[in-house]
Amino acid sequence: MTADEHVQRFTLLRPLLFTIVYEILGSATESDDVLQDSYLRWARVDLTTVRDSKSYLARLVTRQALNALRASARRREDYVGPWLPEPLLLDERDMSADVVLAESVSMAMLVLLETLSPDERAVFVLREVFGFDHGDIAAAVGKSVTAVRQIAHRAREHVHARRKRFDPADAATTTRITEQFMTAATTGDMDGLLALLARDATWTADSGGKTIAARRPVMGAENVAGLVLDLFHKGRRTPELWIEMVSANSCPAMVVHVGDQLEGVFLIEITGGEITNVYAVRNPDKLLTVTVPRQVSR
Repeated sequence: MTADEHVQRFTLLRPLLFTIVYEILGSATESDDVLQDSYLRWARVDLTTVRDSKSYLARLVTRQALNALRASARRREDYVGPWLPEPLLLDERDMSADVVLAESVSMAMLVLLETLSPDERAVFVLREVFGFDHGDIAAAVGKSVTAVRQIAHRAREHVHARRKRFDPADAATTTRITEQFMTAATTGDMDGLLALLARDATWTADSGGKTIAARRPVMGAENVAGLVLDLFHKGRRTPELWIEMVSANSCPAMVVHVGDQLEGVFLIEITGGEITNVYAVRNPDKLLTVTVPRQVSR
């Protein structure tokens, strides 16, 4: 087998492999590192011994992702303020045809997956999102098939008990609400914002203590609206402020710049025609690769 065949097989499966690792880690930057390390290991494999490249590579990247997740556990325990996943700028492909994939990379799901143990998270992702059989998952996480079945059941019960119904708005509704939100936020229209926000809307900011942001989630439509106005209406006085609209983690997002400096990514979660959550990622360490469009797959 030639080196080219190693490259071809890995490249073909890279979107799927990246998605697996990102859903386990919640970090695009760390996922890139895991894939690089995994490829170096893959390049040394005798391909005549590999019957199924997809299963083999999924096991390989899962093991490396679990190592990375366990290594970062202490950093997350000591993290200042709420911890949010790194935003994932999605390519232009419409994900509406694959609701499972869209939900699996949503901020709400990734935040929920943070409440699982590393093994539970990996097993849930491999089983519920990607449909791998229990034998492949057992090989990936180093557990028996019986143990994997138990972990899968426990993780599934945990997630189903805590997640809200995933009901992404259609493209027209998303565009309308996002444009109205942008207009109200930048013009200081409090009533306009309140008309868009769910009564129990929540604002969660991740700064890691490295920039100014709320250290605890802000709850309630009026509180969230006030914070939005402080940030975006008053922010209009800042020279060179500009906002770019993108799609990130299956929802609309505002990428805020001051000149050439990226200040944050603000993801807008819309459910039932209302804005239910705003996720504000301000930690500069989590914005390093946010402008790179990603392809996800399963």
